[in-house]
Amino acid sequence: MIALWDRIAYWPAVGFGLGLVPKAPGTFGSLLGPPLVWAVIHSGLSIWGQILVAVILILLGVPICASGARTLKQEDPGAVVYDEVMAFFLVFIWVSLTWWTAILGFALFRLFDIWKPWPIKRVEKWPGGWGIMADDLLAGLIAGVYLKFAVLGIEILIPGANG
Repeated sequence: MIALWDRIAYWPAVGFGLGLVPKAPGTFGSLLGPPLVWAVIHSGLSIWGQILVAVILILLGVPICASGARTLKQEDPGAVVYDEVMAFFLVFIWVSLTWWTAILGFALFRLFDIWKPWPIKRVEKWPGGWGIMADDLLAGLIAGVYLKFAVLGIEILIPGANG
């Protein structure tokens, strides 16, 4: 029998169904990330309120992802995409969210999430929900750094391009 928490956590864990697509569930689940970040930014909350929401949602990821793994009876199931979604708070941490930063940030995140260069591969091995969340958060942070440099480079070449 599945515990109540596991039943509640299942839908956010699988990205409200996007993680259940048979091909590229991480990519489909990641599609929720930029709109979620946009919604938090445009929620009317102060910057500190936005940060608090992001931190709470990220911290909830450890038990939500662990629950999804338990429910699906796998160590790090591809269907669990909550971690991919939350990583976008870090992808856009240093840049404004525009249509082109959303596209480039999405592509950079997917590149690092799939490729998993060191140290991403290492933190993926952490136990339970910690490992499920940590590799994507680190991929999001690294993608965010690359995105910031891309924005800076474009602004040097085309002043005012990020507005």
